[in-house]
Amino acid sequence: MNLGGSIRINKCGVVLIAIGLLLFLYYLSTGKSGSSNYALNKNPNEVNLRKLLIGSIQAAQRGGLEVVEVSKSIDLKVQSKGKTKEGANDPVTDADFRSHCVMADGLHRIFPNLRIISEEDSAKQSCPDAKLFDLDPTVMHETNVLDEIVDIEEVTVWIDPLDATQEYTESLTEYVTTMVCVAVKGVPTIGVVHNPFTKTTVWAWVNKAMSEPLSNMKRDEEVKNPVLIVSRSHTGDVQNIAKEVFGKNVHIIKAGGAGYKVLKVLNNEATAYLHSTAIKKWDICAGNAILNAVGGKMTDLNNQEISYSDKDPFVNEKGLLATASSSTHEQYIKKILEKNLL
Repeated sequence: MNLGGSIRINKCGVVLIAIGLLLFLYYLSTGKSGSSNYALNKNPNEVNLRKLLIGSIQAAQRGGLEVVEVSKSIDLKVQSKGKTKEGANDPVTDADFRSHCVMADGLHRIFPNLRIISEEDSAKQSCPDAKLFDLDPTVMHETNVLDEIVDIEEVTVWIDPLDATQEYTESLTEYVTTMVCVAVKGVPTIGVVHNPFTKTTVWAWVNKAMSEPLSNMKRDEEVKNPVLIVSRSHTGDVQNIAKEVFGKNVHIIKAGGAGYKVLKVLNNEATAYLHSTAIKKWDICAGNAILNAVGGKMTDLNNQEISYSDKDPFVNEKGLLATASSSTHEQYIKKILEKNLL
């Protein structure tokens, strides 16, 4: 036995080693390793929208875990941001902050130069214990979605760490969602709406892909009896507007959460989501993107598209109309404009 002899590798072995190395490098580059390197682009001034979609889905889901965890505690640590224009209390809880930390910091760690706007940015929260994440492409359950690289200056990400906080404090968890929206040049392009208590996630990338439940939804093009879903806590004069525009027999559903309302429209449980007063853009951007993806539409009540550029105001002042069908939107907005109610 010659223990001091050299190890010989034949040509076949060299080829196998080379193939193995190439496969390993490919494995890393496609992200199947779960490494955060999966997200990195060679050019820090660019962002891969497919990878950002994956990160957005994960951010919404990870934020949702924090929302559920806080709900189990005796004290939600409810505070007030003040009053809305309608005079309703605008609460914030420990769940809002913890979800914000996971979602915003998680995305920023993977996409450091990304412009992210979160509802809780103004709180100046420090997040030393935030549970961050690496990209996991399996959350998308899609294999044929191609990369799209865009200039990072064109991208704004809007985060709502806990939509329907008022309802959350009342244990009305069906209304609660966490949401992420990616706007490109101000246009809502990727939307993610996640209910952490039912563990359902709906997402869409306009003209590219959408989650399976969304693609299987059937929508009525012919609408005979208007069913409008409106805010239960920021109602304003929307009920009066609805009756004046559509008649006294219009059916009105009161609900919490902008994300929840859009999902009801997508599920054909309401023909439109109507809001007559100011609303923050992190509340509506994700729903706007999803509606765009399925052929629906969301505009303000002057029928103007809503811009989600970070250079525009963070508040949409002129209400909104959202439908899952562009033809329904056309019918409804025409009636609204004819009444000249704004």
